[in-house]
Amino acid sequence: MSATTLPGLRSREAAARPVVRRRRLGPGKPIRFGAAIGPVLLLAIWSIGSATGWIDQRVLSAPWTVVTTAADLIADGRLQSNLWTSAQRALIGLALGIVLGVVLALISGLSRLGEAVLDGPIQIKRAIPSLALLPLLILWLGIGESMKIVTILLGVFIPIYIHTHNGLRTIDSRYVELAQTVGLSQWEFIRRVVLPGALPGFLLGLRFAVTGAWLSLVVVEQINSTSGIGYMMELARTYGQTDIIIVGLVVYGALGLLSDAVVRLIQRRALSWRRTLAS
Repeated sequence: MSATTLPGLRSREAAARPVVRRRRLGPGKPIRFGAAIGPVLLLAIWSIGSATGWIDQRVLSAPWTVVTTAADLIADGRLQSNLWTSAQRALIGLALGIVLGVVLALISGLSRLGEAVLDGPIQIKRAIPSLALLPLLILWLGIGESMKIVTILLGVFIPIYIHTHNGLRTIDSRYVELAQTVGLSQWEFIRRVVLPGALPGFLLGLRFAVTGAWLSLVVVEQINSTSGIGYMMELARTYGQTDIIIVGLVVYGALGLLSDAVVRLIQRRALSWRRTLAS
């Protein structure tokens, strides 16, 4: 066989060889408005079930009934007033919990002595649900606003501390050695190395913290409250008004989704330099 026929044979062999397509291993391209697909499907099932009678109106009010009730609550100002009270409680508890969690994480993460003193008690608190402390908090603080805000604080600072502390402990040691080599002061080391290195962990903890704030709020507002979304729901339970209860649940869910979306947006902007599977 002459050498001139080899290229032709090779081309025919390549054409006859089956084409192997590589399977995509990642999650694929982002779906536009993908976050809304699940809630829309849930709403569709709820609407169909209510329209066909599969769902008893006494057990779960129809979506259109809930919308009408929400409009009535907005018209007489009850929803806005209770929502403002709930938002104030959640934001105050969230702010205090973030400050406490970050300060304790810095002390424990940057000092072996601080870790020895703080980490053990905090891990014990982590194993005890914050809501299990309610009887003790009521005895100590009464049933006023202080008890409610402290309960929210306890539900917030644990995830902030855990994830920020983990972010501090996982900073590459080469950055620490470089900071020592160039002679950074303690404050410059914290500002240029520690805080940027702990930022991913802090933002992850913040996502858990905002969820914990709303979860704690749901419970504490149903304990001898005179205002708030939880109080409105508890009063509706007394009179068997399931539509008002659903309105309250929708408000809590919307607040949780909105706050989580805000944190995720901050996370994407602050950590835009990272190349991850999600990006």
